Amino acid sequence: MAKNETPRPKTPNAVRGTQDMLGGTKDAFAERFTHVIATFDRVRKLYGFQRVEVPVFEATAVFARSLGESTDVVSKEMYTFEDRGGDSITLRPEFTAGIARAYITEGWQQYAPLKVATHGPLFRYERPQKGRFRQFHQLDAEIIGAAEPGADVELLVFADQLLKELGIADGVTLTLNTLGDAASREAWRVALIRHFEAHRDQLSEESLDRLARNPMRILDSKDPRDRPVADSAPGIDAYLTDEALTFFDKVTAGLKAAGVDYQRNDRLVRGLDYYRHTAFEFVTDRLGAQGTVLGGGRYDGLIENLGGPATPAVGWAAGIERLAMLVDAPEIAKANFAVIVESDDLISAGYDVASRIWRSSLSCEVTATGSPKKRWEKATRLKNPDIAISISSEVTADRPNLRVRYYAKYPQIEMPSDDVLHSMFGSRYNLQIERQPITLWADRPV
Repeated sequence: MAKNETPRPKTPNAVRGTQDMLGGTKDAFAERFTHVIATFDRVRKLYGFQRVEVPVFEATAVFARSLGESTDVVSKEMYTFEDRGGDSITLRPEFTAGIARAYITEGWQQYAPLKVATHGPLFRYERPQKGRFRQFHQLDAEIIGAAEPGADVELLVFADQLLKELGIADGVTLTLNTLGDAASREAWRVALIRHFEAHRDQLSEESLDRLARNPMRILDSKDPRDRPVADSAPGIDAYLTDEALTFFDKVTAGLKAAGVDYQRNDRLVRGLDYYRHTAFEFVTDRLGAQGTVLGGGRYDGLIENLGGPATPAVGWAAGIERLAMLVDAPEIAKANFAVIVESDDLISAGYDVASRIWRSSLSCEVTATGSPKKRWEKATRLKNPDIAISISSEVTADRPNLRVRYYAKYPQIEMPSDDVLHSMFGSRYNLQIERQPITLWADRPV
C-alpha cells in the first residue's frame, strides 16, 4: 500500500444462513427458483386460489399465540426485536398466522370459504444446512372457513398436481395421518404421556422437555435414543371417535377418487393444540435429512386462538429452495432478436429498433460497444438469438440500412413475416431481409 493511500474498507460477507442468486449462471438455481414460483402461480389459478399478501413482520403476539410460547420456533428461532415505538415485532417465521390475523382484522370472513395462496421470504434462526436457511422462501395455500373433508382433498390434489407439473413427483411420497377431533386427540395425548412416562429413562433430554410441553412431538424425534420408545408408542386409531373416523375415511376416499396415492403414517403429528383431523407431508430421500418438501394439515382452532370466531381451516406450505433443488434446470430464455449497431453514430437508431421490438412483446438484446467483429461476437455467440438485425452506416434515401438475418433454428422457429417486419421498421429504415439460414454463428459474414 502506498504511504498515503487510504485502506480499502473490508466488504461484509452475506449473513450466515442467507444466499444470493444470479440468473443465467451455470447452476441455474435462480431459474429453477423462479420456475417453481411460476408453476405454483399457474396451478393455484386452476384451483381458484386468490393471491394474498401479508406483512413480512407482525406483532410478536401473532406468532406467540398461534405457534405457542413453548414451541421451539417461538422460544429459540424467531427474529424478534423492539421497534422505536417500544413494540415487540417479529419477522414472520411462517405464513399461516399472519393470514389468520388478516382474516380476523380485515373482515375477510365475508368471503368464506376463502381460498388464498402466497409465496415469499420467511425467517428462522436455525442451524443452516442443505435445504435449510435462516432466510428461506415458501409457497403457501390455505382454505379458511371450510369444515368439510372436501377442502382437505382439494388442497392435497392441488399439491400433488404441483409436484407433478414441476416434474418431481417420482420419488416423492404423500404420507397421511389423522389427529382426530378434540376428544380423539386428547385421549391419544393421555395415552402417549402414560407410555412415555413409563420409559423416561430411555428418552433424550429434548424429549423429556417435550414430554412436559408437547408430548406428541416425541413421535417424530430424530434422536436414535428416542426411536425405540417412539416406535412402540400407541397409534391414534384406537382413540378415534366415530366422527373423526368418518372424516378421515372421506378424505382417503376423495384422494382415491382423484387418483392421488398416499401412505398412512400413524406417527405423523402436528404438535400444536389447534390441529385437528388431517395431517400430511410429501417426503423424499433425495434431500438428505431435510426430507419434507411440502406439509400441512387442518388447524380448526387457530383463528379462535387469535381472538377470532371458531373457524375451520386447512392449509399447506412448501419450501421453494427444497423444490428448486429437485427440479431440472429450465432452459434459459434466449433473446428473440439481437440488434447490432455497427457504428457509434447509429446508437440512437439501435435503440429505436430495439424499442419497436420490445413494444411488440418480443425479447431483444442491444450490442453497441466494441469493434464490429466483437459486436457480432457478443450479440450472436453469447446471446444466441433467433434473429439478428444489424444497422449499417450506409444510408440510402436518407434512411439507414437495416439488415435482418435469420440464424440457428430457422426455419423450425416461427418467424415474423415480411409484412410484420415492414410494419415495424419500414417507415424509418431500408430493409434488407435475408431468409437464407446460417447454421452456425461461426459461419456468419463479418
